[in-house]
Amino acid sequence: MSEAPVLSLRGVGRTYVTGDKRLEVLKGVDLDVRPGEVVGLIGPSGSGKSSLLHAAGLLERPDAGQVMIGGADCGGLNDDMRARMRLHAIGFVYQFHHLLPEFDARDNVTLPMRIAGVALPEARERAEALLSAMGLSERMTHQPAQLSGGEQQRVAVARALANRPRLLLADEPTGNLDPATSQTVFDALRQVVHEQGVAAVIATHNMELAGHMDRVFALKDGHLEERPAESHAY
Repeated sequence: MSEAPVLSLRGVGRTYVTGDKRLEVLKGVDLDVRPGEVVGLIGPSGSGKSSLLHAAGLLERPDAGQVMIGGADCGGLNDDMRARMRLHAIGFVYQFHHLLPEFDARDNVTLPMRIAGVALPEARERAEALLSAMGLSERMTHQPAQLSGGEQQRVAVARALANRPRLLLADEPTGNLDPATSQTVFDALRQVVHEQGVAAVIATHNMELAGHMDRVFALKDGHLEERPAESHAY
């Protein structure tokens, strides 16, 4: 029997209202993502990819539907409870790495664990293990300005995984990188996700990367459509 989903979306809807205009970007979206699975999310700009990730990551409340993480319905959580869920159960990776420039790579990864109350020695040990897994064992004491774009983004991935989240959400994580570097970052991310049993949803415009994901869904007219392997055109 397959493992229970880490993330379950049921009938999720999201509408934005500006003046007298309504833009319905998500229309009853259903999605299950299981441990160790990398799910790709494709679609043109404005199709709702970020809105779906924001709903799944408890950054925005959907207008309709249900968001469940680890089997728990998150609809009734207050803002403090949602913040705790994001800190402990969800990791985020964005197109821009958002590393703190005054901290080295290890301390950037250590920071979210310290915020979560992890003791410094334990936090540093996990940070070093994650950076090594991302191929950065020789770069731990380098500040972001001393790292390449691909190295900075791999530090950002390690930081997102620091608190052992069950769910990883990535919004165009290789969007600013050249093709070869994009592949390197994605390969490192995918390997860690598979090894640690994290459920991952990655929004991307990169069709080459999409072809290497476990499943791929396209957002079209507010609905998710699963695409067969090797058929990831919009």
